[in-house]
Amino acid sequence: MEALISQFTFLSNQACQDKGFDPYAIEDLMKLFEIEAYKSWAAVELEQEREVEEAEITMQKAEDYLDSAMEDAMDEFRMFEEEMVRIEKEEYGGLVETAEKARKMGKFMEKAATFASNKYIEAAMNSASASMKAAFKGVSNRVHPS
Repeated sequence: MEALISQFTFLSNQACQDKGFDPYAIEDLMKLFEIEAYKSWAAVELEQEREVEEAEITMQKAEDYLDSAMEDAMDEFRMFEEEMVRIEKEEYGGLVETAEKARKMGKFMEKAATFASNKYIEAAMNSASASMKAAFKGVSNRVHPS
């Protein structure tokens, strides 16, 4: 491009000094400027495409990394969830077992209380009966047949 500008400066000076200067010489130079501009434009466009491709590659790598990180996080979450379910089942099983033992103990205590209360009633009735017999004997010994 600098060579073309030097050539243009040279031709401009020549056009100013020489009355027989051929203007088509500048036109040819202008075509060279146009060709050089297209080449520059094509180079810029090619550079832009290369940068776009690099950006797409970088973006794909970032997406892959994000996908990998998300997959790792989901795997970790699944393992945590499975562990929580396992612990939950163990605790639930322990609670059911404890509740069953408490129910059996309650039934046993109910039977023991029923048995004890029946024995208490039986003892109270025997005591009352013995007291009544003793009282009846005491009353019958004091009564004279006359």
